[in-house]
Amino acid sequence: MVQSEVVGSRTFAEVKDAIEAFKAGKMVIVVDDEDRENEGDLTLAAEFVTPEAINFMAKFGRGLICLTLTEDRADYLRLGPMTQDNTSRFGTAFTESIEAREGVTTGISAADRAHTIKVAIDPASTAHDLARPGHVFPLRARKGGVLVRAGQTEASVDLARMAGLVPAGVICEIMNDDGTMSRVPDLVKFCAEHDMLMVTVADLIRYRLQHERYIHRVAESMLPTPFGEFRMIAYESDVEGGESHVALVMGDVSADEVSLVRVHTHSLATDVFGAHFGENAQCEGRAAIDNSLRMIAAAGRGALIYLHNGTPGFGIDRSVTPHRVVFQRDRAANDQRSPRTLRQIGLGGQILSDLGIRRLRLLTNTPTHVPALQGFGIEIVEQVPLG
Repeated sequence: MVQSEVVGSRTFAEVKDAIEAFKAGKMVIVVDDEDRENEGDLTLAAEFVTPEAINFMAKFGRGLICLTLTEDRADYLRLGPMTQDNTSRFGTAFTESIEAREGVTTGISAADRAHTIKVAIDPASTAHDLARPGHVFPLRARKGGVLVRAGQTEASVDLARMAGLVPAGVICEIMNDDGTMSRVPDLVKFCAEHDMLMVTVADLIRYRLQHERYIHRVAESMLPTPFGEFRMIAYESDVEGGESHVALVMGDVSADEVSLVRVHTHSLATDVFGAHFGENAQCEGRAAIDNSLRMIAAAGRGALIYLHNGTPGFGIDRSVTPHRVVFQRDRAANDQRSPRTLRQIGLGGQILSDLGIRRLRLLTNTPTHVPALQGFGIEIVEQVPLG
């Protein structure tokens, strides 16, 4: 009998059991968290792909069948992004679609897609072995996996890696017979019908945190601000090029009391130059930082987590003449579930966990449900507008 966690009518397997199933070549279902409204992906280790597996996904999953790859593998195969300016609601990292250059017919059959996937993950394959475009849609998983981005793409690669397999997966969203997305209650029935296990990204985060950590506290100092003196704690990441992040902390945030918290992602245009692109400038850039520090100081306890996002904050649009500067602002401000700016939940969650913050009041003018945050043992008890 597989040990599982039962929450109401929902059943989730232990991660260790899902890893064993993955290692045995079985599919598992991965959902964001335990929320009844979350969607699930059929997930399979890529090295076990067969025409039968692809056909099962197409017949019973009904979603888009994708191949998940590490960034290193995608780079080795010279898989460029599907678009230079990713405006996806979820920041999904699609690359160019692919097809095996040899051994396929039209490319769309279950056998052809399975063959293409096997070619893509074969260590002997090179970029020359793949044609573009094609009928297989690769996705780049972020380095650091679910600890950096809490998504099903990263979850599939993490499961394969933890199972000792080639770090690549095949995933497909699950839809109901009527074309609507299957939610957790539907997925429970699906698991029973097809003898599958279901796990959450939150559980994967929790499992990995028992053994791994990608964010490390490296230094701290006192920082005087117009709102009082804060402890400035510097962190470094083992992934994303060793980026640095900081936390400005006031008071004892490791106590049992609820702490006031702002998680802020770096933006050159808004943070440094004071630009604002939305109707409410208080939730952007420097104004948001100042308001957050002011409110934390007034509360006497809290933290501002400042995350570097790996970009200078702007890009050059070379598709027009003359070229123009395009500011990379937070497109997810009005999106309640975008993993791209889930305040980089994996990184932010690790820092909050390191600080000992377990229960928080989140400072935000865009109230949001944050999937997988409970994987870090953190609870948002209230969302507080920036004054």
